[in-house]
Amino acid sequence: MAVVLSIKGLTKSYKPGVPVLKGIDLDFEERGLTAIIGSSGTGKSTLIRIINRLVDPSDGSILFKGLELSSIEGRHLREARRRIGMVFQEYNLVERLSVMENLLTGRLGYVSPMNAWRRKFPPEDVAHALELLDVIGLADFAHQRADSLSGGQRQRVGIARALMQRPEILLADEPTSSLDPKTSVEIMDLLKSQGVNNGIPVVVNIHDVELARRFADRIVGMTGGRVVFDGPPDQLSDDHLKLIYGGEGWLQ
Repeated sequence: MAVVLSIKGLTKSYKPGVPVLKGIDLDFEERGLTAIIGSSGTGKSTLIRIINRLVDPSDGSILFKGLELSSIEGRHLREARRRIGMVFQEYNLVERLSVMENLLTGRLGYVSPMNAWRRKFPPEDVAHALELLDVIGLADFAHQRADSLSGGQRQRVGIARALMQRPEILLADEPTSSLDPKTSVEIMDLLKSQGVNNGIPVVVNIHDVELARRFADRIVGMTGGRVVFDGPPDQLSDDHLKLIYGGEGWLQ
């Protein structure tokens, strides 16, 4: 399969001389779910957020379908972000807006500022939003305010909003960290199925190793700002996990 996203020599330091990422080299093909695992503070979220430039890299290349993301600014960056769907840990919904209105914010980059202010979207966008509400099982909640939803429902809305962009890659930063085990499985299943159905790669930063093993086609293990494992779930051994997380007491 073709490579959609190629990261080379990626580094990030928030403080001089204290790198969070230390020369990351990763390629992501056009399909499949990649789970990035590792302990807190190892750079997983930073890596995800650098891909769509919510965080700027210190050095290195981020090549997305031939476009160098690390150096673009302004209009070119806004246009690139339209092609990259993002699902957040804390949902990032507009709480006072309805579920439908939250979905339609995924199309803000495609309408004029005046139409955005008036919340006026093309009929095809509204139809697509209704289709996605069916997909995520919230068709009956279209006109409810976002702040009336459960955590799992909010995350489903967050995923649908990202899919409203018709993205060419879908990123998810700890999408299950605030959810119970059953809902976490449902969210991972939704991410996996939508990646397959839309023919796009999905990259998920996740703490739960068993969820990663269950749903990922590929696991990337990070520690200390470096990649120390990159392979299929069935090759992730206890020895690898000791290297990724340090020690072995937590394996018991």
